Amino acid sequence: MDLQLLAALALGIATIIVIVLRTRLDAFVALLLAALVTGFVAGSPATDTLDSIIGGFGETMGEIGIVIGLGVAVGKILEVSGAADALATAFVRALGKGREPWAMAGTGALVSIPVFCDSGYVIMNPLARSIARAKRAGYVTLALALGAGMTLTHHLVPPTPGPLAVAGLVGADLGGLILAGLIFAVLLMPIVVAYARWIGPKLEDHVAPAVREAVYGTARSRSTATVGGHGGGSDDDGDDTEPETTEPRRMSAAMAALPLLVPLLLILANTVATAIDRSAKGVLAKEEYAASTYAEVLAFLGDPIVALLIGLVLAVYVLLPRWTTRGQVAGWMSDAASSAGLILLITGAGGAFGQVLRDSGVGDELAKAIAATSLPGVLVPFLIATLVRIAQGSGTVAMVTAASVSAPLLADLGVSPLLAALGCCAGSMVFSYFNDSYFWVVTRFTGLDGIAALRGWSGITTAVWLGSLPLLLIGSTFL
Repeated sequence: MDLQLLAALALGIATIIVIVLRTRLDAFVALLLAALVTGFVAGSPATDTLDSIIGGFGETMGEIGIVIGLGVAVGKILEVSGAADALATAFVRALGKGREPWAMAGTGALVSIPVFCDSGYVIMNPLARSIARAKRAGYVTLALALGAGMTLTHHLVPPTPGPLAVAGLVGADLGGLILAGLIFAVLLMPIVVAYARWIGPKLEDHVAPAVREAVYGTARSRSTATVGGHGGGSDDDGDDTEPETTEPRRMSAAMAALPLLVPLLLILANTVATAIDRSAKGVLAKEEYAASTYAEVLAFLGDPIVALLIGLVLAVYVLLPRWTTRGQVAGWMSDAASSAGLILLITGAGGAFGQVLRDSGVGDELAKAIAATSLPGVLVPFLIATLVRIAQGSGTVAMVTAASVSAPLLADLGVSPLLAALGCCAGSMVFSYFNDSYFWVVTRFTGLDGIAALRGWSGITTAVWLGSLPLLLIGSTFL
């Protein structure tokens, strides 16, 4: 065992954590500095390390950069058009009275696939308040179910940027990850609802008085979903008046879901058609496989870039009113690009870090060390993501770091890229607390603080993290 190479990895990960927690620098800089530290400690020549950083960054961006940009743009249109609100209302009506926590969790899960958790929660929270006001009870249960439903798909299902980045870093099939992530999200949904129903009534008395008054003490109508962004300037106590906005366009749930479902179905169809076609021809090696005509068509339409481009066109021309100007759309696209910018940089830096691990030999040495233990291979990305998430708070950074470290190990660990991607994504859900920005969004809007916030929000995220572990172990027998 080469202790120098393992020390290089340990110091590299420590560099990320210390910089994110203790300095004014962000994860993008932290990952690049970690790559330099790892290469230096591993004994790689400085020029080789720089070449690895440049090559890894460029390769990762070439694979996933456009997809992340398009996915964020689709989400922005869903946000500003009122489509997210239409989907939420349809869920509540479809599930009926008494199943509101299921409706909130399902709404959150669907909306969070294309829309960032923070802004999605701000948009959907008024619906939870309206339901609780009508029932005169149960706001904490609904608010936690909504937030945790969003967490599931935000961490598990592309085209959310984190899972997209992980798929690119470990080389997982995107359609397979969408399908597996959706299955995981559905199987984990009962945990979300059960925990919310259990802890919610216990925390109702801990809701801040201002939030309690806003939810139960007034008859204010809930806000519309025509916000152009995150709503970060509004207070969580609900006392702010909504700005004057144009009445949102009324639309059916089917229309609202179209720009989201079409790309997902195209990507899944590509994955299924290719697998069926390859199986029918009895050809296993990708380099020897020649697709049939129908598989070639679906391969083009189901390519993530083409599929999300179709989704974006549908979003602009189906969801937005006819009188929407080019300037308005350009402004929303600019907002989406600015929100995606840092994620793109972090993803590219994660690719650079992973390339340094490969080229320096650190990855091979870590694989040998793990192979000498009885630890199941799938737990490696899962535990790395868990530790990084607890240390620095960001689920996306935890996923990217785990994928970067795990990618060079997969062959030696005997873990498929798809299973490794699920491990990275599931591990990053653990114990959202003070160093996670989404923790503050959920707890402030819910009106919870201190121990109550930890019992409610940190508890429910840890519950779904624990629930994902047996799913991963079961999945390792199939994937």
